[in-house]
Amino acid sequence: MENGGPAPEGITNKIYENTTTIKEYLIAEGLPDVDISTTGVSSFEGPKGKFDVDVFDSTSDYLKLLKSIFDFPAIQKLLSSPKFSFCYDALHGVAGVHAKRIFVEELGANESSLVNCVPKEDFGGGHPDPNLTYAKELVARMGLSKTHSEPNPPEFGAAADGDGDRNMVLGKRFFVTPSDSVAIIAANAVQAIPYFSGGLKGVARSMPTSAALDIVAKHLKLKFFEVPTGWKFFGNLMDAGMCSICGEESFGTGSDHIREKDGIWAVLAWLSILAYKNKDNLGEGNLVSVEDIVCQHWAIYGRHYYTRYDYENVNADGAKDLMAHLVKLQSSIDEVNKLIKGIRSDVSNVVHADEFEYKDPVDGSVSKHQGIRYLFEDGSRLVFRLSGTGSEGATIRLYIEQYEKDSSKIGRDSQEALAPLVEVALKLSKMQEYTSRSAPTVIT
Repeated sequence: MENGGPAPEGITNKIYENTTTIKEYLIAEGLPDVDISTTGVSSFEGPKGKFDVDVFDSTSDYLKLLKSIFDFPAIQKLLSSPKFSFCYDALHGVAGVHAKRIFVEELGANESSLVNCVPKEDFGGGHPDPNLTYAKELVARMGLSKTHSEPNPPEFGAAADGDGDRNMVLGKRFFVTPSDSVAIIAANAVQAIPYFSGGLKGVARSMPTSAALDIVAKHLKLKFFEVPTGWKFFGNLMDAGMCSICGEESFGTGSDHIREKDGIWAVLAWLSILAYKNKDNLGEGNLVSVEDIVCQHWAIYGRHYYTRYDYENVNADGAKDLMAHLVKLQSSIDEVNKLIKGIRSDVSNVVHADEFEYKDPVDGSVSKHQGIRYLFEDGSRLVFRLSGTGSEGATIRLYIEQYEKDSSKIGRDSQEALAPLVEVALKLSKMQEYTSRSAPTVIT
């Protein structure tokens, strides 16, 4: 679209309609080869006169934009400190090109900080998904591998996906959930990132993302929006001047500098926060670590323990029946709470249950059936979403979130803290009965 963002359904539907009436297409033959490895303009004569092909370096444009957002000298000072170490894994995707130019040539990081930063068509045989399952090399280097012990992990690590728009952030032996990441960036943006020094217009998250950002918005008195999954919903808010920072649980984070999620922007945002928190102790004293920043955040705002269970390629009819069962249950909250207490007496009561529906405050469009929600009295949530009913079956995504305000309980193991809600979710939904699965395909 003209704003650089994804096309809304109204446009893609019209494009599809046009494809049904195409009777022919034309091919230009005999075009001269253009050397796309060299910047510059090549001129040619075509059937209708002269035309130009302009080859430009997109990294230069991107770097110029990033320099207008972040305090590069402050980040450079952090990266040059002997106390600070850094690791960036592009998983052989396109972000590797940007990484070398930005982190090494511009910010002075050591080239050994970059891992898998040569783009490859097959991503080096790996799966370019920036999560704990697929970014194995980075996870091991950061001291988080279950099979490999790393004696001295770097202070900060990050990974990108194949096209560079998603990100994963890690500290030394510490994983930052995407839901926490966007909340922490929003909480620190005004102080740490010059682009936001005048304040935030608002913040937004996708519905399945944890409510950590909601608490920050409430605390800082910011406009807040909960939207369906899909970046186009954020783009509408940004075009209307209503949102500065947004994110989703599937490792996407961004701001209104462009209308798409931006993996390197998120990494620079975190480096900016680390530079700001450590501006007075790069010489003496201990560094404020990624883990310190996250724990300080939890102490102020509470912690949202969070996990996602994906059940892939399940029988499509069984998946639809499961969702119908969950919708039917919502007709009586009292009945739901009786069932829950029969499963786990230590789980809070459900106070609201619905199928998420979103009315866009900008264009008034309504998006229905965006996921089934159970909202609990203590701020916890269960969300069920169905995606894809293709040839190999459907995928059920179950999002489980336990909110904890008690500062003495924010350091628990995540799976232990979530165990009661997990049990409730699986039994309430009759997951095994409808899917014949005793365990999820993927846990994130």
